[in-house]
Amino acid sequence: MDVVKDTAEYEAWLGGICPLVPADLEYKHRQMVDPVNPFPYFRGTYYRWVRLWPAACPDMIDAPRVLAVGDLHLENFGTWRDEDGRLCWGVNDFDEVDELPYTNDLVRLAASARFAKKAGNLDIKLGAACEAILAGYRGCLEAGGRPFVLEEHHPHLRAAAMAAERDPPHFWAKLTALLKDTPVDPPAEARAVLTQALPAEGLNPSFRTRPRAGVGSLGRPRYVALVEWRGGWVCREAKAAAPSATARVAGVTDPAANRMAEAVARAVRCPDPFYRPGPRWVVRRLAPRCSRVELTHLAAADAERVLQGMGAETANVHLGTPQAGEKIRRDLDRRPAGWLEPAARAAADAVENDWAEWRRAAR
Repeated sequence: MDVVKDTAEYEAWLGGICPLVPADLEYKHRQMVDPVNPFPYFRGTYYRWVRLWPAACPDMIDAPRVLAVGDLHLENFGTWRDEDGRLCWGVNDFDEVDELPYTNDLVRLAASARFAKKAGNLDIKLGAACEAILAGYRGCLEAGGRPFVLEEHHPHLRAAAMAAERDPPHFWAKLTALLKDTPVDPPAEARAVLTQALPAEGLNPSFRTRPRAGVGSLGRPRYVALVEWRGGWVCREAKAAAPSATARVAGVTDPAANRMAEAVARAVRCPDPFYRPGPRWVVRRLAPRCSRVELTHLAAADAERVLQGMGAETANVHLGTPQAGEKIRRDLDRRPAGWLEPAARAAADAVENDWAEWRRAAR
């Protein structure tokens, strides 16, 4: 199916699950036309990936299946504070979770590294990036999982997490600028989950829309609740939930048929106590260093070590599927050396051809 028709049908399907924001969809489409950088297109079109990558990598699709991230890429990692207040790092978005070959996540992560290098945000060749991802992935599988706590360990990840743009004054100046916008009245269910997520009862937050956050979920309604509490700002975000794009291909129409909560609960990690994926709304805390780590934060990082960490965290998620570790290790052992690089190239080439088709149609 051509990209224009598929995009229209995907957005019609999504619009049947939750009301969409036309201005945000139009902005997303403009981002996808970027004439130089394919990364925004790649991030914004997971619904195309689910069609493209099986054809580009046919020898990957029979790999053992796990509850996978699905839409995995370099900007799908971030930080949060756990129950003990420790700074943790890992996968930041589970919107597209579904049961998939474990290779889906590895190939997509490696393909994103290729796009990031083209954009000048990652200084590492694709072959070396693939080696780092696989080394981290296999090492974590063999260890049975390793949560990432950045207090005294992982200085390469901590450096990216501590980027100046994520400092409290900068963060809150940007977020509280939303208060200049017109107040909104969220749907009753969104208002309820936002209010329940605040740190105390009886607070009277200001509600605003949060437009143009991320790329993949642009177009879905997003609301924030902002309130000053005991000397500082507090913010919670609610984003409309939907089933994965893979569920759409399978004909699923149940709005609540997502598996986010299941994946988060199973993964080997120190949980984020404020991340609450529900059947209709995904709620999270917005705070300094409690958000995704963007590509610009990775530009000066130790790329090889960061990619090893991303591979390891991917294994942490996959290990949430019972008996997955041994099945995946056996499958990895039978694959030829260097298998991930040609797979990532093939998948990235398919995405770039799709991107070129989208740009031609947009002229």
